[in-house]
Amino acid sequence: MDLSVIGRNAKTSARSLSIASSRQRNDVLLEIGQLLIENEAKILAANARDVESASQQKLSEAMIDRLLITPSRLRGMAADIQKIVELPDPIGEVFEQQTLPNGLRVHKQRVPIGVLGVIYESRPNVTIDVSCLALKSGNAVILRGGSETIESNRTLVEIIQQALDRHRLPLHSVQFIDSPERRYVLDLLKLHTYVDLIIPRGGAKLHQFCKENSQIPVITGGVGICHLFVDETANIEKAVEVIYNAKVQRPTVCNALDTLLVHHKVADTLLPRVFNRLSEAGVFFRLDQSVFEKLDLKMSDQFQPAQSGDFDTEWLSLVMGVKIVANLDEAIQHIEEHSTAHSDGILSENPENIDIFVNRVDSAAVYVNASTRFTDGGQLGLGAEVAVSTQKLHARGPMGLRELTTYKWVIMGNGHVRE
Repeated sequence: MDLSVIGRNAKTSARSLSIASSRQRNDVLLEIGQLLIENEAKILAANARDVESASQQKLSEAMIDRLLITPSRLRGMAADIQKIVELPDPIGEVFEQQTLPNGLRVHKQRVPIGVLGVIYESRPNVTIDVSCLALKSGNAVILRGGSETIESNRTLVEIIQQALDRHRLPLHSVQFIDSPERRYVLDLLKLHTYVDLIIPRGGAKLHQFCKENSQIPVITGGVGICHLFVDETANIEKAVEVIYNAKVQRPTVCNALDTLLVHHKVADTLLPRVFNRLSEAGVFFRLDQSVFEKLDLKMSDQFQPAQSGDFDTEWLSLVMGVKIVANLDEAIQHIEEHSTAHSDGILSENPENIDIFVNRVDSAAVYVNASTRFTDGGQLGLGAEVAVSTQKLHARGPMGLRELTTYKWVIMGNGHVRE
C-alpha cells in the first residue's frame, strides 16, 4: 500500500469538495444514511466478525462495547447524519467585515482545512461521524481504524464510497487504510505533503505516539479523567442522580465520571446515598483515606483504598474514585493536579462558588449542575463530532463542522496600491 498515492488522491479530491455545492454534499450524506439502513444485515454481519475476533483475543469489555454495532446504534448513526445535514453549511461564511480608511474592503471567509488524517480505535461509528462531518465541511479524509474493527470499517467505507459515486463526487474523498499493519500509522503521520491535520481518537498511548512522531499538526484530546465536585450547598437528591448518570449511563467513554469530590459538610448525607445508588449498578469504589475515616467504612471488594495513580486513571469501567475535601479550593487544586482538562463540573446552589469554579477550572468543558456525559457533539448541537479536543489550538471540546474549517482573508480594492 502506497500512502503517497492515497495522499495525492485525497488532496485532489479535497479541491473538488471545496467547490462542490452545499446541496451536493448534503445529498451524499442523505444517501449514506439511507444506505446504512438498507445494508443493516451486511453491516451487522461484518461487525459480528470483529466482535468475535475481539472476544477470541480477550479484549476488555470496554473495548468490545465500543466496537459493537447494534441495530439501535446503527439507527442512531443514521439519525446523526440527518442532524448534520440540517446544520448550516460553514463553507463560504463571511465574517469580520470592515472597510479600512484607505477604502479597502476586507473580510474573512471560511474554508475547509483540506485533508484530515484520522487515527482511531474500536468505535466504527467514528467512521461514519468523521466521514460525514468531513464531507459536509468540504474536507477529504484518510481513515486508519484499529485492527479490531477492520471488517466493520471496510463495509462502512464501501457504503460511503457508493454514495459518493452516485452523486458524482470523488471516491477518494473518503479513503480507508485497509491494513492492520502498524507501520502505516507512522507513514500517515509523515504524509505532510498531502495531509493538513491529524486527529487521533483513542487512548493516551495513541495520542502520545502521534504527538511524538507526527510531522503534521495534531489535535490532542479524547482522554478524560473527569471530576464532579459536590459543595456544601448542593441539592442532594439532584446530585445523586447526576453522579449516577455521569458514572453509569455509559461508563466506557471518555466523558464518564472518574472521580467524585465531596465537601466534608455534606459527606455524611451524600455519600451513603451515592454508594447505595451506584452499587446497585455494580460500581466499585476507590476511596481516599478521608472517606474511610469520615464514614467509618470497612474495606471490602466494593470499597477499596485508593492506590498511587488511581486518581490519575481514566477508568472506562464501573470504577469510581471518591475523595472528601475541606473546601472549594482543595477541590479545584485536586482537579488541577489530576484532570486531563476534558470535562469537570460542580454541583452547587451557591452562585459565588459556581463563578469561582467556572473561572478557575481550565477544562475544555466545565459543568454546573449537570452530568459530564453531555461532552458530545451530538448532545451539544454539532450533529456529531470528529474528536473532543483538550488542547487550546485551534479547537477545544467537541469538534464539529466549524472546527473543521479555517479561513482566508479576502481583500477587495479598486486599483489600490501601497504607498
